[in-house]
Amino acid sequence: MPAGDPRDPRETGDGPVIRDKRRIDPETGAVREPAGGSTWQPQPAPPQGQPGPVAGTAADPAAGTGDAAALDEALQQLAERTSDLQRVQAEYANYRRRVDRDRAANREQAVGSVLANLLPVLDDIGRAREHGELQGGFKSVGEALEQTVEKLGLTRFGEAGDAFDPTMHEALTHAHSAEVSEPTCVQVFQPGYRIGERIVRPARVAVADPE
Repeated sequence: MPAGDPRDPRETGDGPVIRDKRRIDPETGAVREPAGGSTWQPQPAPPQGQPGPVAGTAADPAAGTGDAAALDEALQQLAERTSDLQRVQAEYANYRRRVDRDRAANREQAVGSVLANLLPVLDDIGRAREHGELQGGFKSVGEALEQTVEKLGLTRFGEAGDAFDPTMHEALTHAHSAEVSEPTCVQVFQPGYRIGERIVRPARVAVADPE
């Protein structure tokens, strides 16, 4: 096409435009700068046997901050759950002790109510023994009954010569004596019984005070 022809793309600029985007100048071998003005520099490869930058390390400080915050939150939640579990365990242990104590007290009270109705029978057995009337089959029955109530926890107390204790003894008579140095039970009219520390019936006694 002759020069100066209006259809010549070199004159009109309507033809294809080719842009060379190669970073290395094929003629000089120099590194070309990008259009923005900054020079691209490749990152060196890590030495063999060593890992590259990992998120959350010095190469990625933003990610490391997020991981630390998440870890702190998880540890805080773990401490709260552990505290809640310890509190629940302590409450359950207290509940079990309270239930066991109440169960033992109820059992002792129930057994005491039953045994209290047998005290007159035990008194008759004791009086028969004192008068030598506990013989034959009645003796075997009486001894068997006494052994049974002992297995249930019923204990007899109250003997002449015991120091008077108003929590255990009921004084029916009172006198003075030069033979005692403190208030003393000198005679037992009726023995007392208890189950553990619970007094089922106090011992009825005669008390003598020192002169």
